Amino acid sequence: MKTSLAIAALLMLPLAASAENFRCGNWIASSDMSVADLVQKCGEPTSRSSRTEDVKVRNRNNGLMLKVGETLIETWTYDRGPQSAPMVVTIVDGRIKSLERQR
Repeated sequence: MKTSLAIAALLMLPLAASAENFRCGNWIASSDMSVADLVQKCGEPTSRSSRTEDVKVRNRNNGLMLKVGETLIETWTYDRGPQSAPMVVTIVDGRIKSLERQR
């Protein structure tokens, strides 16, 4: 019984870890591609927004949070027409973090 549960759990890992993929014309957009590849294959997004967030760590000596840097988070939205939900791409520090359907 334990063996079959372990095998079932291992088989489901790729499904849980996989990100959404989207069709851009003849291409498939995924979180594995670079931002340059995304723009080349899908074109410029319909809208963009960006924000900067502080990167903080806890000081071991006194437990206070210290700012050690900043991270840039961009959200790009691609309107894919009336038959498909818009695609929302989250880019963190120049790398694609996720692709999701807009709700």
